[in-house]
Amino acid sequence: MEIEFKNKVALITGGTYGIGKATALAFAKEGAKVVVADWVEEKSTMEDLKKAGGEALFLKCDMSKEEDIKRMVEKTIEHFGSLDYAFNNAGIEGLTSMTHECTNENWAKVLSINLTGVWLCMKYQLPHMLKQGKGAIVNNASIAGLVGFPGVPAYVASKHAVVGLTKNAALEYGKLGIRINVVCPGVIKTPMIDRFTGEDKEVEKQFIAKKPIGRLGEPKEVADAVLWLCSDKSSFIIGHALTVDGGWVVQ
Repeated sequence: MEIEFKNKVALITGGTYGIGKATALAFAKEGAKVVVADWVEEKSTMEDLKKAGGEALFLKCDMSKEEDIKRMVEKTIEHFGSLDYAFNNAGIEGLTSMTHECTNENWAKVLSINLTGVWLCMKYQLPHMLKQGKGAIVNNASIAGLVGFPGVPAYVASKHAVVGLTKNAALEYGKLGIRINVVCPGVIKTPMIDRFTGEDKEVEKQFIAKKPIGRLGEPKEVADAVLWLCSDKSSFIIGHALTVDGGWVVQ
């Protein structure tokens, strides 16, 4: 894949930590120019990207604000001249609660970032890809976009919606040279999961017990799936929800 991604431009939202960072590094190692967008900058991430041999740019972006997202895409084009791949990864888990106890504020915040943010990213990414006549977009949902998870109603609703949004967009742009797919990670060892479990090893063991593969996933394993979906090796795949979950949803 090294030749395929060489000097191409990849935009990763939520790229500072976890799956986003792993994906940014994977693109950089394959020779791509990488834009990391996040609400906070982590200098070690940018240093790691440079060590990986990639040309990288950090853009501060709040995924709940349309102007930030619009500016993010414009700055990407302004700096690198094109946009070949986008991984719309940024998301939050929100507060834990039963459905009837979920606050209006929590619902609105989670949906604004996890769903509306993904839609706005595509809204501003797609026109540039249409001008080029090609491109690949991968959105990040979750296995919570395929099955329920009691206690996080807003998160589950947002991720189910991202899967549906992806399928709809894939139908619209497939004949126009733009392939759009979605990854559905299982429980991956990331800062989000650490927050969710409170870094409690017993809670972590409960998650592991539900995985036929017998372990948590690694961010790089999701990153590998994202790069594959962006590559020509998946050229006949559009609108697909690819589970990267160690077998969780097949039980």
